Amino acid sequence: MGIMSKILGSGGERSTDDYVELDLDDFDAADGHTGVSVRIAEINDKQDVIAIKDAVYDGDLVIADITRHSTSDRTIEHIIDELRQVAAEVDGDIVQKGDDQLIITPTGVRISRKKLS
Repeated sequence: MGIMSKILGSGGERSTDDYVELDLDDFDAADGHTGVSVRIAEINDKQDVIAIKDAVYDGDLVIADITRHSTSDRTIEHIIDELRQVAAEVDGDIVQKGDDQLIITPTGVRISRKKLS
């Protein structure tokens, strides 16, 4: 008897008694959702980066408001470098949109650099 015969049976007739009803409550999902969430963040200081990193490591996409910092600010340069490293670690992506937003993606999500026309 081959492996497929063991899995599917010998091809005989099946009845409803051969099947078991499964209750979805028996299967535990972490919080009932398994997809990517889009999270919104505001970066005021270096402490705000911790929550963003955690969200990206958890598989969420983060849009971060950086309007409180100028792009020439050394603090924001360090923050962006730190978030670049996170994006690289999870095989995600990061892009700065204008002077006011960062978009950081989780594993396998890429940001197109081309605008839709």
